Amino acid sequence: MAVTKINVDHVARIEGHGDIRLVIEDGVVTRCEMAVVESARLFEAMVVGRPFDEVPYIASRICGICSSSHVVTDLLAIEHAFGVEVSDRTRALRELLVYGSYLQNHATHLFVFATPDFLGHKSVFPLASENRPLYDGALALKALGNELCTKVGGRSVHPICAVVGGFTSEPNREEYLRLAEKMEAAMDFAEEAVDLIASFEVMEMATEGDMLAMVAPGRYPVCDSDTALFVRADYEFSAQDAEKEIEEYPIGHSAAFLARAARTERPYMTAALARINASWANLGKRARYASARAGLRPPVYNPFSNNVAQAVEILDALDRCAALCRRLAADEFEGGSAPVGFEPKAGSGVGFTEAPRGALFHRLTLDAKGRVKSADILTPTAQNIANMEADMAEVAQAFVDAGRSPEAIKLEVEKLVRAYDPCLSCSVH
Repeated sequence: MAVTKINVDHVARIEGHGDIRLVIEDGVVTRCEMAVVESARLFEAMVVGRPFDEVPYIASRICGICSSSHVVTDLLAIEHAFGVEVSDRTRALRELLVYGSYLQNHATHLFVFATPDFLGHKSVFPLASENRPLYDGALALKALGNELCTKVGGRSVHPICAVVGGFTSEPNREEYLRLAEKMEAAMDFAEEAVDLIASFEVMEMATEGDMLAMVAPGRYPVCDSDTALFVRADYEFSAQDAEKEIEEYPIGHSAAFLARAARTERPYMTAALARINASWANLGKRARYASARAGLRPPVYNPFSNNVAQAVEILDALDRCAALCRRLAADEFEGGSAPVGFEPKAGSGVGFTEAPRGALFHRLTLDAKGRVKSADILTPTAQNIANMEADMAEVAQAFVDAGRSPEAIKLEVEKLVRAYDPCLSCSVH
């Protein structure tokens, strides 16, 4: 029996630490594993007994890129439990905060992690001399995301201004207008980036799994809807029922739990590509045209297309954030952003947002004094791992059937993992 083993210890250019294990026996892939080797981080346990107002700050430490999403998700869970209704202005500010992390994450992933694969480099640094405008534009997008998070959240990571019921402070009119101008000035580069990412040659394939994303009528929601959609199975559910609709289960080779849809028992992908498939028609005009020109128009189930989907979302985020900043400067939203009044009470709630890497759920149960009795966190990468493994096996088998070398198989599987943009540290939260 001919046996080939392909091992990748600590996959490069992703967040966190993970190993790939492939075994090919007589031309058949018999083992395909994405082993998450991070230690348990115990965020769900460490918040038990803590007062509600400390929990978002603790949860934000799960991730340095998605910290804004974790804060907003926890705030939503607490507000569901307490019955707090926030103003339209607060909702707009939260959307800006979440989109700031999109700019941070997508720019980092696309240009630092993924693009070197397609330009023949092992890192982003050769771009500094080979294509300086691309290198500078990528860093400028990341810096703009940092600035947006700083202005709205109080600092670029682990925001401090977003609290239950509102914000403790917000930018002034002039700051909003300056941010809007910077967003608008970055859109030409972002549109060129869509074309660039779409020009990269990728393997033709389609994931067998489903896709999960937040949806809302006539909108492209990221933090203000309670409805989730399984795209291929075509059914919606309330985020408050996520515990019933999504099954988590352990597996021996990974420190992270895996996930599947409870009704269909299928693995699924949650990411920019899932959002594009769920809400493509609700993208802004410029992003929608760029997406169509790039060939990204639903249905698109090739996981490698997640790179193009993220590029489209950068363009869309810049457009949306510029408009939001101008509307905030003009006081077009009802209500102020100062925290609304409320009384802590016993209850349970689920916060649901679209973090840059996909759907994020936080469930909190609080006692009558507002202290945490239990917590459960379901991150995008934890949801993606089962589907990622299935896609890895498909890629590896296709390359084996084509007679490709072990080195070519290894590179293509790594490219697929990077297309998922995993954060393996977050998967063990």
